[in-house]
Amino acid sequence: MQQPPLFEPGRTLLVATEGWSDAGEAATGALRMVVEHYGLVPYDVIDDESYFDFQVTRPFVELDGDGSRVLSWPDITLYGPDDSPSPDAPWVLMGAEPSKLWRSLASQLVDQALAHDVEGMVLVGAMLADVPHSRPVRLILSSDESSVRHKLGIERSTYEGPVGILSVIGLQAQRAGIPAVHLWAQVPHYVHTSPSPKATLAILDRIEDLLGIDIPREELVDQADSWEENIDQLAAEDDDMLAYIQQLEKQRDTVESPEASGDAIAREFERYLSRRPDRPNGLGTEP
Repeated sequence: MQQPPLFEPGRTLLVATEGWSDAGEAATGALRMVVEHYGLVPYDVIDDESYFDFQVTRPFVELDGDGSRVLSWPDITLYGPDDSPSPDAPWVLMGAEPSKLWRSLASQLVDQALAHDVEGMVLVGAMLADVPHSRPVRLILSSDESSVRHKLGIERSTYEGPVGILSVIGLQAQRAGIPAVHLWAQVPHYVHTSPSPKATLAILDRIEDLLGIDIPREELVDQADSWEENIDQLAAEDDDMLAYIQQLEKQRDTVESPEASGDAIAREFERYLSRRPDRPNGLGTEP
């Protein structure tokens, strides 16, 4: 029997940020599909330059309809229904991860959620991991809310260490009485330079389960199949890559996959952070 939805869609806020917490653009890709399906519109655009370091998240120059050059600045946008709040359409918060004033921004975002009667939050991310592209995408769920953990059969994260903005928002929401779920997909690190429609599809499936919604995804399914086939072709032409993928497949097939636990999250992030070249001694951040 299908499990009843965890949260009511119209009172749920989905959150994702671009950058290192969005491997394969899987998290923002899934939320963009939600925005497009429901025709959600921007309710608030946060582009205050005090939140962003433009040497970290740079603006883009684009050409408008008459060929003039215009700048597109980093921002975080809250999307909602076009006319009035809908019981079927979730709220979506998506954009660049800020560089500064996280506490102030998290408080502002949670206040906005409360103003729109949000009663649940799903913080969505994607991480690079030692997983094969040819197997089902592994998802990790955790929550600090005991009732949510009991309902979903998941655990509380036991991770201790540096965090990203998603954790800051989640903890702020928890303190404000909004239960939050962290949903992370694992993306093969050997194909991290391209979008991963397979991970996007897995995230979208889980969001549908949590909220009891249905998002058309025929084109995404085809893209996921093509993505996997293309990697198969590349691996067939590279003996080292093929041997490595076969090793990952063997590990996945012979060792029982760990449940979404705090220890599992910590292990995956330790492996992820150790590969980041932009941190001294392999140290980085964790969601």
